[in-house]
Amino acid sequence: MLPFTHDAFIDVFRVYNAAIWPAQVVAYLLGATVLLLLIRPTPWAGSAIAAILGLMWLWTGLAYHAVHFSAINRAAYGFAALFVVQGLMLAWAGAAGSLEFRVRRGVRDGISLGMIAYAMVIYPAIGALAGQDYPAVPVFGVAPCPLVIFTFGVLLLADALPLRLLIVPLVWSLVGGSAAFLLQIPQDWALLLSGILVGTALLLDRRHRARSPGM
Repeated sequence: MLPFTHDAFIDVFRVYNAAIWPAQVVAYLLGATVLLLLIRPTPWAGSAIAAILGLMWLWTGLAYHAVHFSAINRAAYGFAALFVVQGLMLAWAGAAGSLEFRVRRGVRDGISLGMIAYAMVIYPAIGALAGQDYPAVPVFGVAPCPLVIFTFGVLLLADALPLRLLIVPLVWSLVGGSAAFLLQIPQDWALLLSGILVGTALLLDRRHRARSPGM
């Protein structure tokens, strides 16, 4: 059982969204920038994308988990630490220039772009259809679950799957995905599916590398 009620959970988002406005608008602008850099890459696109993702994870870890969610759940401090670690790893990858992204025509890339579209557009639409009204809703870029789905979609477009950067998102897909059923947040149910899809992609990638000559 969760140590808080559905109403208390929703109230956290109501207070949080009111407190951080207009960060939600900035988050969507940053998300659109990531999508543009994926479609029209530049020599510095990989670093910029990693830096934007890192900023989103750091913000969500500190502003949401540590400051607001901790008011109803002490475990939020542990979640904040995980999100900060993920944000720093992404920022480091961006500074080191170790990530490059490419959109190709393939099933995995289609799934990746679908995850990005889900996080930015379909996620809030499902919430609206479920009767959730702003500001008492999780918002893209500043809330954990849509951010994790978005991150999965982006990282799956990396030329080389960065396993260390997928650990925390996979953990959260289990934590947040299972809690979504208890909290009746239907748009978060896709978290579990996204984790399964990413795990499958990792297995297929490892199998492909094992069969490739010289690997």
